[in-house]
Amino acid sequence: MTSTPDNASKGSSTRKPAAQNVSCAVVVTYRPELTALLKLLGQLNKETDFVVIDNGSEEIERLEESITVYQRCRELIRLDNNQGLARALNIGIQWAQERSFEYLFLFDQDSSLCDLFISRMVRAGRDAEQFSWRGIAAVGPRIINPQTLRQTPFKLFNRLWLRSDRHLAGSDSHYLADFLITSGTLLVLKHIQAIGPMKESYFIDNVDLEWCFRAKSLGYDLVGTDAAVLYHAIGERSLNPLVRAGIMAQHNPSRTYYSSRNRIHLYGVPYSPLGWKLRDMIRFTIKASWLLLTSNERRQYWQNIRSGIRDAKTLS
Repeated sequence: MTSTPDNASKGSSTRKPAAQNVSCAVVVTYRPELTALLKLLGQLNKETDFVVIDNGSEEIERLEESITVYQRCRELIRLDNNQGLARALNIGIQWAQERSFEYLFLFDQDSSLCDLFISRMVRAGRDAEQFSWRGIAAVGPRIINPQTLRQTPFKLFNRLWLRSDRHLAGSDSHYLADFLITSGTLLVLKHIQAIGPMKESYFIDNVDLEWCFRAKSLGYDLVGTDAAVLYHAIGERSLNPLVRAGIMAQHNPSRTYYSSRNRIHLYGVPYSPLGWKLRDMIRFTIKASWLLLTSNERRQYWQNIRSGIRDAKTLS
């Protein structure tokens, strides 16, 4: 039995490690929808060891047997309360480092994988290393929204032209990126100490943006690849044409507090790309205006946006 982190329950389940610690995965859950979660865990179980970290879900004890029944579920770590996505990811990162894994995959609870996702991503990471002289911090799959079938491009924020899907020199299936979303991303663990962990004060939104910007500022490459596909919807369903077009994501009012606070804080850090700041300020203004003009929850949105902007200065 491995030790549990602070504020975690003692009922975690542990299994023997695999013979070769090439890769493992961490799945962060919070009030999970069981069907989607078990589909993801079943896909992972075919290819890699994984650990599930639950952020204080009331029903997780009832779901424990359904989660730990998978042979390659190494552990279920139950946090006593919701400590945030960043904290849960850092627990998973530390768990993988202590067991000397080479790569760590990060997953949200509602993502779905293409066939042979893990092996495709590991091969892509090793292949991309040949074309990167600075070193690769992380590799991300091609993201497809299962609701709209739209592909998410790999973005470069500081370029006026060819800002998306620019090939990594020497490769026709890998792309340079300034940002990779959390779910599906492969972290190269040997670089974590130099880059640092996820920023826990952000709690949930823009955690991936901040970490990616920090990694890039330290000289590491981020790479996107077409070698594997992750089916994942960012945000909630909406009739908003900007959401349906993939220009912005829709979240409930409580999430808007964190997204507003964290992006305002990111505007002020020196390693955020200027191109992202300029474009995001415009996007943030349009999104906030749309919500305040059209939403039935405009009062809640206004209160959370205003509070988030005010509290940005409290983050370290």
